[in-house]
Amino acid sequence: MNREEKSQLLSELNELFSNSEIVVVSHYKGLTVKEVSELRDNIRKAGAGFRVTKNRITRLALKGTNFENLADLFKGPTAIAFASDPVSACKACVEFAKTNEKLIIVGGAMGTGALSTDEIKKLASIPSMDELRAKIIGLLQAPGAQLARVTKAYSKKEAA
Repeated sequence: MNREEKSQLLSELNELFSNSEIVVVSHYKGLTVKEVSELRDNIRKAGAGFRVTKNRITRLALKGTNFENLADLFKGPTAIAFASDPVSACKACVEFAKTNEKLIIVGGAMGTGALSTDEIKKLASIPSMDELRAKIIGLLQAPGAQLARVTKAYSKKEAA
């Protein structure tokens, strides 16, 4: 990789960190290309991104972003999952790590705060935005539906 490519990669990563709400750092040592492709597909389906990183360039790209405190995690074969939705990246990584022990989540950050592995697992257990929206809609519709059932039942009694 020449100097120009490194400079371009540095600016891409810096922009990526600047536009993300959450970053999950993981080690992928021992994963096959097929497994990494599967992980990448799962993360994309969840609405997040996944990238294998060069540690030195990534540490440089972290400077000036909210994720500067993650620099110590970039040792060994490192990959990042990133998203604007805090739950999606965590959920996809944790789900994949449950079925494949070669993916090790080492930490992350949301906003300006660092996240431990346990905190990432807790975030992964939160329902997605779509699930939360569905629950809210169900809660809003429930009283109207109950009122309609009661009214219908009362009108059937009156007719009988």
